[in-house]
This record gives sequence, structure tokens and C-alpha cells, in this order.
Amino acid sequence: MKRKVPIMLRSPIDSCLFAGVLMLMAACSVGPDYIRPSAEAPPVFKEMSGWKRAEPRDDAIKGPWWEMFNDPQLNALEQQVNISNQNVAAAEAQFREARAMAQAATAGYFPTLTAGASAARAMTSGTMGSTSRSGETFTDYRLSVDLSWELDIWGKVRRTVEAGRATAQASAADLEGARLSMQAQLAQDYFQLRALDAQKQLLDTTVADYARFLDLTRNRYASGVASRAEVLQAETQLKSTQAQAIDVGVQRSQMEHAIAVLIGKPASIFSIPPSPLAALPPDIPAGLPSQLLERRPDVAGAERRVAAANAQIGVTKAAYFPTVTLSGSAGLESSNLSKWLTWPSRLWSLGPAVSETLFDGGLRGAQMDQARAAYDASVAAYRQTVLTGFQEVEDNLAALRILDEEARVQGEAVKAAQQSVVFTTNQYRAGTASSLDVVVTQTTELANERTAVGILGNRMNASVLLVKALGGGWNASALPTNEDLGKR
Repeated sequence: MKRKVPIMLRSPIDSCLFAGVLMLMAACSVGPDYIRPSAEAPPVFKEMSGWKRAEPRDDAIKGPWWEMFNDPQLNALEQQVNISNQNVAAAEAQFREARAMAQAATAGYFPTLTAGASAARAMTSGTMGSTSRSGETFTDYRLSVDLSWELDIWGKVRRTVEAGRATAQASAADLEGARLSMQAQLAQDYFQLRALDAQKQLLDTTVADYARFLDLTRNRYASGVASRAEVLQAETQLKSTQAQAIDVGVQRSQMEHAIAVLIGKPASIFSIPPSPLAALPPDIPAGLPSQLLERRPDVAGAERRVAAANAQIGVTKAAYFPTVTLSGSAGLESSNLSKWLTWPSRLWSLGPAVSETLFDGGLRGAQMDQARAAYDASVAAYRQTVLTGFQEVEDNLAALRILDEEARVQGEAVKAAQQSVVFTTNQYRAGTASSLDVVVTQTTELANERTAVGILGNRMNASVLLVKALGGGWNASALPTNEDLGKR
């Protein structure tokens, strides 16, 4: 039950004075003021211990992060993500929607002004004996301007605006997160495609080597030195490697199609010329763990949602207090059309009204519990996002450190395998080794070379993921301010 109590004032001056007193009371806002929730940050990244360290002048990623890989083709593709990627376009539209909602919330600061005209035919009741126009039929012409203003005494509007702006900032962070995710996915797919190009080049070179070995074996078979079984064995190895080279084409086509989608182009009209992966991962400055809280868009978005949930508590709490509305109306009214727009037909009214809900069956209490629970959930989500951020950085620092060592050892294995093939092939020509010995060493060489290419691809992938985990050079200071959100 909501009881509305009008306050009777003798003159417009009294009404204005009363409204001024109420506006002075509006300096307070109910509900808790926002304090950023704490989130534990370690002093250093554990996986940085004993490994690469960036120079102090390079303690953060800056600018278009993909340029550190020094690949012009990648640079050109990354530029198209911002323009044509549909996931980024959708996130940008969602941000504009949230910004418009924040701007709409500020309308609560101002009065609502309406104007209208009406003409109605009416008859008074014949039983109203005390009315001079009892039983009379007449036409009522009315032209009026009406004003209604709910005074924000308890800060409900201010908290609503605060929540709307925080939500819009969270949406802006989501946009940056979507952009970074698409950029990182493109870089991952691109380096995977280049690794497949390297695999294809390796297999094509190996096929040529195996074809020469097959010719050698056939010549030895024609001379009666080798058996037919040795020829068939060499043919089997050659055909098997040719099949592997063909199979790489399937994966490469799929990577190429995935890149087309990321840059907003149909797969049917997009292609990338083959070029084997040869670059090494760049040194990536990790900075300090405490900086991560400002560098990751998802962390910033989660923190802004905490602020919005905190403001929503104030909105809910304001429902416990009276609502004060200032209403006014002015216009012209007459039952005679010819006199409708004359000065004697003028009318006006002005005055405040106070209403308070006395009983709601526990609705406001339940809404308050809901708002507090939503705030607690947003705090937990924020802290979980922070923990996940630290985990992703540590994961990829560890991956780069371990893969770096693995690449060094694997490089030594490749050199040993290559030397083994040379020695065994020479022994085969001299007749001191069998063709099976050569096939085994050749198979070992190919396996080790393919493993080395795979490790390089994994290192490039881990580099991209580390950049993504570090926020890609973004900073929370780039979020739109309250002034930015107020602009149209």
C-alpha cells in the first residue's frame, strides 16, 4: 500500500521555497559508496625466475602488439580485424547500446514536460443537485502544459546513473576483450598456417631425397646388389611421405578458411601464398603482476560490474524512503470555443506531493537481499577473473621457458639425425649397411625435423597467448570517462 500525501501551500512562492529545501536535502545518496574490492597480486611472476627479463625501459607492451613479430603479412591481416570482424562489430554495437542506456538514465535528473490539447463533449449528473450545471451537456476545450519532477532526494537517480555508467564502461572493456581475442586468434591461426607451410616444405624436400634414394636402390637392384624387398621398402617410404605432404594441405586449407572468417571475408575468395615459418618468438615484457589488474580488459570489465552492482544496492535502498514529486500545470480551458484562447480562460496549478509505501509484503527486503547477493557474486567473479589472469600469464611464461629449452635440445637431435642419414647412406653405397638401416635413419630424421617445426609453432603460439594474457598493450585508463559517456 502506497500512501500519497499532498502538501497544501498557499502560493507559488511557498511551493518554490519548499522545493528548494528538498533540493538541499538531496545532497545525500543512500547505499554504500563504492570501494574497489581487494585482489591479491604476487610481487613477481614465478615462471620468470631464471629466465628472460625485459629491459626496464620495455616493461610493458605498447602499440599494435603484433608488429613485434616483424611479419608484414600478419600486420596487414590484423588491421582488417578491427574493420571487418563480425564479433568485434557485435561487441561495438553492444557498447553503444550500453552507452545509450547510461545516457537515458541521466534523464531522471530533469523534469518531464508535456503539452496537449483536447476537446470533450460531456454531461454532468442530474442527481448532483448542488451543482449549478447539474444535468447540463457541454463541451470542454482544454490546452495545457504539464510538468512533473520526482526530486532525487535519496540519490536513486544518481545511483542509477552510476550503475549505468559503470555498466557502459564494462561493455567498453568487453569490446576491447573481444578485439584482443580476435587479434590473438588470428595470430595463432596465422602462425599455425606458417608452421604447416614449413611442414609442407620439409615433406616436399624429404620426398625428393627419398626419390633419389629409391633410384639408388633400383640401380643396386638392377646390378644384383640389392633385393626386390629393398626396392619395395624404399617405394613404401616414398609414397607414405608423399601422402603426409598431401595431408598437410587439408589442415592448411582449414587454417586459411579460419583466417578469412576472422577478417570478415568469405573463405571462397581469400587465400594466403605459402611461406614457411622461419621467425623466432620475440622477447615479451611481462611487467609486474600488480600491473596486470589494469592491463587486462576482462579484469577491468569485471571490476566495473562490481561498481554497477554496488550502485544498484543504493537504488534498491532508496525505495525505503518517501518519494517527493513536484507537479505543475498551466493552460487554457473553456466550454466556449470562441473564448478558449482568451486570457480569462487561463488556469494553473503548482505543488509538491509526498508518497510512501507502508506495506509491500516484503518486496523491498527481498529486492535488497537480491542486490546484495548480486554484488557478492560480482566480487567473486572479479577475483576469479584476476586469478585466471595470473594463471594464464604463468602458464604461457612456463610454456615459453620450457619450449625454449626443448627447442635447443631438439635442434641438437635434428643435427645428429641428419649426420646419421649421411653416414648410413654412404655406408649403404659402400655396401657396409643395409637399405633398412638407411630407411630407419631417414625416418628418424624426418620425425625429428617435423618435431622441431612443431616446437617452433608452439613457441609462436605461446608468445601470442602470453601477449593476450598480458592484455595486448591495453590499459584501463583507456575506458571512457563519465564525460565521454555523457556525449552523444
